[in-house]
Amino acid sequence: MAAIHPSAFVHSSAQLADDVEIGPQVFIDADVAIGAGTKIMHGAHIARWTTLGEKNLVYPHAIIGHDPQDIGYNGEESYTIIGNKNIMREGFTVHRGNREKTTTHIGNQNFFMVNSHVGHNSHIGNNNILVNGSLLAGHVVVGDRVLLSGQTVVHQFVRIGSYAMMRGKAGISKDLPPFCLCDGDNKARGINSVGLQRNDFSPQRIRAIKEAFKIIFRSGMKLSSALEYIEKNHNVTDDVRQLLDFILASEKGIINGTVSESAKKNMARL
Repeated sequence: MAAIHPSAFVHSSAQLADDVEIGPQVFIDADVAIGAGTKIMHGAHIARWTTLGEKNLVYPHAIIGHDPQDIGYNGEESYTIIGNKNIMREGFTVHRGNREKTTTHIGNQNFFMVNSHVGHNSHIGNNNILVNGSLLAGHVVVGDRVLLSGQTVVHQFVRIGSYAMMRGKAGISKDLPPFCLCDGDNKARGINSVGLQRNDFSPQRIRAIKEAFKIIFRSGMKLSSALEYIEKNHNVTDDVRQLLDFILASEKGIINGTVSESAKKNMARL
């Protein structure tokens, strides 16, 4: 039987697994499902049409699955679906879909630090870290093992590829390709070498990614020409293929690189 503090409110329609823990002054709304081993600490709010998987930790005053911040939303039934083993720290917020039958989805083993936010209709993969104050607008797509440092800002409808990283206070309004490191506003500064090493990428894998990065972001070539050059002349490993496919699928365009002076001179000679 779930352990529910006497001061908590749990709606009669909520479905709680037997070993769920509900702390003081928690609010569990109607049509909520909470999986085994999940612990919800005092003052947290689990809003309507939210599904929480197993072994999640919801810290004090987190708000999970509430109304989207969209003036066009009129109370339609929409959803927040969260997987397993996520950590949602104090003040974390995530909002349900902004239109009928739409969903905000979070995968497994993500770590959402204090006052981070996931906007409506976003889709977050697995093993990501959002550091304090990092903000995702609506309809953002994040891959796996992404690190968003403190107070980073991501515009609506932007995609972030797996193993990418944003440095503190960076902001993007264009897609951030996988493996890339973003610094400042829409600037690709390099690849996320430390993150790749920590995820057991071999030196050979990292080298292939780095060489492709240099051609795309620092050669001075037009993007289409750079991608074509890589296809014809580069070692297109599985990682490089992932990078190319992500860029080719971009609708908003990708962040910008920094072209070296030598590259500028070489392009001027052409």
